[in-house]
Amino acid sequence: AFTGTNFDFSSYSSTLKSVLGISQLQLNYLSVASDMGKAFGWCSGVSLMCLPLWVVLFMAAFLGVFGYGVQWLVIKQVITLPYFLVFVLCLVAGCSICWFNTVCFVLCIRNFPTNRALALSLTISFNGVSAALYTLIANAINPDDETLYLFLNALVPLLASSLALVPILRQPPLQLLSTDTTSRDSFVFFVLNVLAIFTGLYLLLLNSLSSKASRARILLGGALILLLLPLCLPGIVCGRSWARRTVHTPAFCLEGPTFSSFDPVDFDQLHKELIGNDRNNNSSSVNPFSETNKEGLFGMIMEKGRLTVLGEEHPARLLVRRLDFWLYYVAYFCGGTIGLVYSNNLGQIAQSLGYYSQISAIVTLYSSFSFFGRLLSAAPDFMRGYVFTANCVYSVYKLASTSPAIVRLFACKLPLLNKLYFARTGWLAIAVVPTPIAFFLLAASGGEAALLACTAMIGLSSGFIFAAAVSITSELFGPNSVSVNHNILITNIPIGSFLYGLLAALVYDSNVKSSNQENVLEEAMVCMGRDCYQQTFIWWGCISLLGLISSLLLFLRTRLAYYGYQRNRSRTQVS
Repeated sequence: AFTGTNFDFSSYSSTLKSVLGISQLQLNYLSVASDMGKAFGWCSGVSLMCLPLWVVLFMAAFLGVFGYGVQWLVIKQVITLPYFLVFVLCLVAGCSICWFNTVCFVLCIRNFPTNRALALSLTISFNGVSAALYTLIANAINPDDETLYLFLNALVPLLASSLALVPILRQPPLQLLSTDTTSRDSFVFFVLNVLAIFTGLYLLLLNSLSSKASRARILLGGALILLLLPLCLPGIVCGRSWARRTVHTPAFCLEGPTFSSFDPVDFDQLHKELIGNDRNNNSSSVNPFSETNKEGLFGMIMEKGRLTVLGEEHPARLLVRRLDFWLYYVAYFCGGTIGLVYSNNLGQIAQSLGYYSQISAIVTLYSSFSFFGRLLSAAPDFMRGYVFTANCVYSVYKLASTSPAIVRLFACKLPLLNKLYFARTGWLAIAVVPTPIAFFLLAASGGEAALLACTAMIGLSSGFIFAAAVSITSELFGPNSVSVNHNILITNIPIGSFLYGLLAALVYDSNVKSSNQENVLEEAMVCMGRDCYQQTFIWWGCISLLGLISSLLLFLRTRLAYYGYQRNRSRTQVS
């Protein structure tokens, strides 16, 4: 929750631009430098092979202290540095964010093998709420000092890393979990998601009241309580286990449907079954495309080299030869990344439209809806759990045959429940839909209501994509290769940050030079009016449409693999 320091860039970017006396294009390069840290994400993976995890954690923290701390001295005008060195500082700070993410992903994958998708979704969700938390902290100290964000970005992650050190050092040895434990953990994750929703609503609805320091301190106290509340869950679980051993009463039951995406116990068996079915029964497999559809360009795109099973390991050399990977890459590049670039430009967008005084509220809005989007990425796992539970109940009643009416009821309802199960790549395609709609609305209207609504839509969409991406990479290209493959995927972020930001900066600066309303604020050119970003929004909307098309093609190519896995998994577990 405290390591997503790149999400508050818009809160201080205008001040940084003014202090350095740079153009919008030069400011865009600083934003690109921060995102370029993700291009060096592989360094953190290599470091984890050679160093203990806690060492890599503190290396990330000290990279942030140096990168953001020196920038804070620059923006406070304590020291003066040339533009190139500020660029390097932004790059170092961006590296720290990527290293923190790698540490969090590895912790989730190691400690929650059967609930990996839920753990990743929850962790990435809290990473998206960082901007709202930092806004609260800054307002609690001094609401009028925008330079505080850089100081907090340097200090707070180091403090959070120190608090996380004890549980990281005291990790229990890995062991195979029983079915009861897996079901209990799934239910605990459900409770954690409910608590997360309350946290997000709290930050979204009450953050607007934090303009005064006294109220911001009270709201910050409440936010910290909500963040620390999940630490009580281990004690509740241990107390429930003790009570069940001593009291033997069902009142302490804490069970629920299993929401796990991949069960390591039965995954290898299912993987072999699916490979066997694909090789031996290829002609009889379910195929939604007719023979005529297999001819022509569309048929070639849909059939050539498509994935037939989930979880098959893909080394990097095989990954880059997969059409499915490049469709996935384009969907992320034109969907999630463009939303991130929009958030980096929020400060200048709000300023050009005349809402400079509301920048903190707009950044908080984006952060909060990005948080909800990330939480929604767990929907496929919860839905899978309920569909599987319904299938199990139906099978039990059918075998018992004690109540024909109940059997007929389930027989009628199960087709609908099974249709509710949706491939995660299908959810990805749905998540991209709000982005082009939002950009075209922004191009058509420059009103405050449109800005707030579209910012919320883009935050929701990009947040879902960021959180779902790790699970999709794991499912499509193998869980053991996810640390390398996901870092290859997110190389699109610095590329997109540069290209999309360059487009926006060129349009912005051209309108400054051609506008009669040209303003100069401490040697930095400021563009005012809708024209500053209108063409940019149109271009971004068209680009995000390309991402939507790519995500739809990815869904059509992979849905049979998801369907086959779900069908065989249900059959095996029911048996």
